[in-house]
Amino acid sequence: MTDLFAFEESAAAPDDRPLPDRLRPRTLDQIVGQDHLVGPGAPIRQMTDSGRLASMILWGPPGCGKTTLARILSAHTELHFEQLSAIFSGVQDLRKVFEAAKIRKRNGQGTLLFVDEIHRFNKSQQDAFLPVVEDGTIVLIGATTENPSFELNAALLSRAQVLVLKRLDDAGLETLIGRAEADAGRALPVDDQARATLKAMADGDGRYVLAMAERILAQSAAPGAELSETLDTEALLRIVQRRAPL
Repeated sequence: MTDLFAFEESAAAPDDRPLPDRLRPRTLDQIVGQDHLVGPGAPIRQMTDSGRLASMILWGPPGCGKTTLARILSAHTELHFEQLSAIFSGVQDLRKVFEAAKIRKRNGQGTLLFVDEIHRFNKSQQDAFLPVVEDGTIVLIGATTENPSFELNAALLSRAQVLVLKRLDDAGLETLIGRAEADAGRALPVDDQARATLKAMADGDGRYVLAMAERILAQSAAPGAELSETLDTEALLRIVQRRAPL
C-alpha cells in the first residue's frame, strides 16, 4: 500500500518541519484526548478492527486532531486517499475527484475522501456528495468546527455518522508538552505556574501548545540566552502573545 504520509513530502528536510507536524500521531494509540472514539470498543476503533470504514463527520474545535485522525484512518484501509479543503475547492475540484473515484471503483478500488472545513461548502456542493456516498464510490470523512446539525444538509448527515472530538484537557496538553520535551532532549524552561499558563492559553488546542513549546525552546537556545534560565509567567508572556480563548 502507498505510504500514507507520502503527500507530506516537501523540499524541506524533515527536521525543518514545524514541531506540530513532526510530532503528528501516526497510529490511533498515539492520539491524545479522544479515547471515547479511539479507545478499546470505541466507534473508530471498531471500524479499524473490522477493516470497514463508514462515512463520517468529525466535529470538534481547532487543534483536537480531526485531520490527523482522517490520515490515520486511511492507513487502515486499501482505499485510495484524497484530500480537499472546502475553503480552496469548488465544484470543478469535486467533479475531478468524483470522476477519478468512479474509474477506480470500476477497477476494483475504492476512494477515501477527506474534506476539511466541509461546512464551507454550500447546499448544492454538499448535495453533490450524495450519489457518490450513497453508491459507495467514495467513503467521505468531513471535518468541521461548526455544529453539523446547523451547517450540513440533513440528507448528507443521514449518510454519515457524526463523531464529536473533544477539546484537549490539561492532561492531554501535558502529554503533548512532554512529547515536545522528548523531541528537544530537554525540559521546557518554565516554572510550574508558567507551564500552567501555557496550557491555559492553548485553550484545548494541541497544535497551538506544540507551536508555543517549539517557540519557547528555540528562544531559550538562541545566542545569548541562558539555557538554565527558568521562565516565570511574565517572561513566558513576553515570548508568546496572549491568546483569547475560543
